[in-house]
Amino acid sequence: METVVEQAEQVRRGERSARDCVDASLERIAKHAEALGAFIAVDAALARRCADDVDTRIARGEDPGPLAGVPFGVKDADSCAGLPLTHGSLLGKGRPVQDRDSVHVARLRAAGAVPVGVTAAPEFGAISWTRSRAWGVARNPWSLDRTPGGSSGGSASAVAAGLVPFATAGDGGGSTRIPAAYSGLVGHKPSFGRIPREGATTSQTAVWGALVTCVRDAARHLDVAAGPDDRDRTSLPASGVRYEDAIETLDVAGLRCMWSDDLGFAAVDPEVRELCAAAASTLIEDAGLERADAPLALEDLFRAWSNSSAIDVWLHLEKGDWPARADDFGSNIRNSLEATEGIPLPWYTKVLRSRTALEASVADIFEAVDVLVTPTTAIPAHVAEGPPPGTIDGREVHPAMSVPFTMLANLCWNPAVSVPAGVTRDGLPVGLQIMTRRHADDVALRLARIVEQSRPWPRLAPAYR
Repeated sequence: METVVEQAEQVRRGERSARDCVDASLERIAKHAEALGAFIAVDAALARRCADDVDTRIARGEDPGPLAGVPFGVKDADSCAGLPLTHGSLLGKGRPVQDRDSVHVARLRAAGAVPVGVTAAPEFGAISWTRSRAWGVARNPWSLDRTPGGSSGGSASAVAAGLVPFATAGDGGGSTRIPAAYSGLVGHKPSFGRIPREGATTSQTAVWGALVTCVRDAARHLDVAAGPDDRDRTSLPASGVRYEDAIETLDVAGLRCMWSDDLGFAAVDPEVRELCAAAASTLIEDAGLERADAPLALEDLFRAWSNSSAIDVWLHLEKGDWPARADDFGSNIRNSLEATEGIPLPWYTKVLRSRTALEASVADIFEAVDVLVTPTTAIPAHVAEGPPPGTIDGREVHPAMSVPFTMLANLCWNPAVSVPAGVTRDGLPVGLQIMTRRHADDVALRLARIVEQSRPWPRLAPAYR
């Protein structure tokens, strides 16, 4: 399957119809999606109507936009008019389809992209693999017994198998980058506020994004999706950067780069550490970065992240959901609701103080360096049904510590991107995370592009090429 940019340019030049792109995607979905558990809903009629509209505009001599005719999946956390939104929960299953697009999806559709269906996610995006009572298990195209990650696991599965050229993702603690690492994809978490996200989010950790197979596609997505919107008071002003140009031309030589394989607290699979260290060394050399070898000793991030995010679960609920429908929740969400429903305001004040202290620590790091490079995850993809292992490299760990590296960028609003670093001896992808100072999305994507040029990766899982 062609990249996002390749398909869009073919359609814009009239070399291929949008309907042909959509039909090809629907054919692959019909063949593979059930085994993968990638989609919870597909609407072929909606997709074909949208594609025909693109083709009609081209016939009139119009330019439908930089995503012209490109089919995409919508994560089951993002709103797309005409498609369901369940947040991976039994509470949302069977509710009417959405009557409006999110700002994110609206911008993609205005640029000519064509929604084909909804991709699977765990309940309220609360875990790093994709399994729910509502929709079952999503599987990794690289090995069907492994997870594609979470919470954007259905999106990762669909893209890594070539069912769609891209799919939307959301990242509140790693939910774009973890699936990217496990599934051999590119996953960019923009600076907080770069892509507007309307609606209440008390934790202010979550950002929209996309899962794609190459860095240029990530840059084009950001060029389309970024920019302020009054429905999100935290949305950033326009950056003045064309990211698709920046990935080829931005001068990054001399930037100070720190490599850390543990952030001072994490246990990491030895093979993951080895692959990522090699990829980091290549990046530093080929980009002309200055290596900064300073000690880094952060504390375990999971408590800070989970405390900050707990209130967001309550914001997803509708009147009457709790406790009347307690039995419809999965154990993770039910336990969280039971544990937090009686917490007083002083507790939340303590959480905010802890997070403020972490933000100060990260500010100190980025006074000393411009780039922080780590593994994206501590392990390769684990079993599809979960949970993650309780030991890593012989150390007993909390299961959340299978993904200890991604939460930092969410808590402190930094951009970060995961790119493939290599493949384990068992044939599973491993991701390298590149994190930059706040607002420097162009630097993160430029460095990701340099890795891609130096260490090219297969765009699709082997069985789907």
